[in-house]
Amino acid sequence: MKPATTLALSGLMHAALRRHLFPGDGLEAAALLVCTRGVGKRDRLIARDVILVAHDRCRRETNAITWPGAYLEEAIDLAEHEGLTIVLMHAHPGGLYAFSEVDDESDRNVLPSLFAACGDRHGSAIMTPDGAIRARLYNAGMRIVPIDLITVAGDDVQYFWSADAMLLGAARRPVAFTSDMSRELGGLTAGVIGVSGTGSIVGEQVARLGFGKIVPIDFDHVERRNLNRILNSTLADAAVRRNKVEMFATAVEAYRGPGVVDPVAGSITTREGVIAAAGCDVLFCCVDTLEARQIVDLIGAAFLIPILDVGVTIPARKTAVGIAIGDVCGRIDYVQPGGATLGDRGIYTPESLRAEYLRRVAPDAHRQELEAGYIKGAIEEAPAVITLNMRAASACVNEFVARAFPFRLDANRLYARTTFSLAACEEDYVSEDGFTSSPQTVLGRGELEPLLGLPMFSPRRAKSRL
Repeated sequence: MKPATTLALSGLMHAALRRHLFPGDGLEAAALLVCTRGVGKRDRLIARDVILVAHDRCRRETNAITWPGAYLEEAIDLAEHEGLTIVLMHAHPGGLYAFSEVDDESDRNVLPSLFAACGDRHGSAIMTPDGAIRARLYNAGMRIVPIDLITVAGDDVQYFWSADAMLLGAARRPVAFTSDMSRELGGLTAGVIGVSGTGSIVGEQVARLGFGKIVPIDFDHVERRNLNRILNSTLADAAVRRNKVEMFATAVEAYRGPGVVDPVAGSITTREGVIAAAGCDVLFCCVDTLEARQIVDLIGAAFLIPILDVGVTIPARKTAVGIAIGDVCGRIDYVQPGGATLGDRGIYTPESLRAEYLRRVAPDAHRQELEAGYIKGAIEEAPAVITLNMRAASACVNEFVARAFPFRLDANRLYARTTFSLAACEEDYVSEDGFTSSPQTVLGRGELEPLLGLPMFSPRRAKSRL
């Protein structure tokens, strides 16, 4: 099922809600979500703020709860200026993954006051003890609009579908690498940012795994020199300098049929690129510039989307007899909203961003990044790196599978970063706790202008660049 309406939460917010709603006494508890909206084609809500209703301020029972209106007023204060959406949430300690008649009556009594105060769409949600969430929205006429999918991007990536209530229960999760996994992926959208050497392989894998929609984002064109590392590219593509995303879309259509790929022939550093990425459920970042990685960081935080970033490099040095390879290595980072960003992890710094900018705008100061960053210390027009790219791309996609359909023996939190060295035959890991995360002012910002809090993405600035 392709969801018409979704609600996104960070893993940190979901964990806080679960702790509060289930304190261990078997009684109902309550909270409120204040949500921004996504951008682009999808109807997507982004949970920005959570208000926990104090247990001692409520009359709590095993199947009912009454709480003071002051918390509703607090939510309205947060929402009314920007027309945000308020979702009332409470616990179902007995595990019912559905709305009861009591819930229906409560919504009919409370939600009209929200419409009188602010906005044109608000809703309610329930959580069961296993952390599963089911939610629904109402318009001002009190017509119900189901939220088909709730996504949670934390150490694990969780999906709660409203349709699961008619199956085996909310706790049922598809097993990794099965047809059930492919069926669930059919309802999700994957963004592949950069579809060149590594990105074309990542894109091929997510397409064949069964993602229902794939959004490749790349401004570049196919050239003869990169035919040896871009999957599905041909001499004909190079001859006409075909855009990489168009080439990718044609290739996928040949085995998946039409409508699966929604190509964006532009840069992620444009408003168009940001809007396209913001509509995805997961982002695979396969770019070769630091600026692009910084923008992807901000998109993931603003729209609560998990990111998998991949990079490869071959350090080399000059010797008396030629070029010597120092290592052949790759890196995969999993970034969750509210966790350590790529910037926190040192993938880019203010100094490295400035240096990259100077290389781009001052051609006499520095040659642009040495051939996509593959062979450091040696210039190669057509590096033969597809075997390395394959290794890194596979690790990247499998990292997503491990998060969404857990199969590891250890907790996923231990694998925030994976690095491998083919020269040393080693693989190392860094836990999420091994990084220090900085405050993210754009967390849950959603559609608020300017996008990502950057004037360069305001509608007026974007139009002026056309």
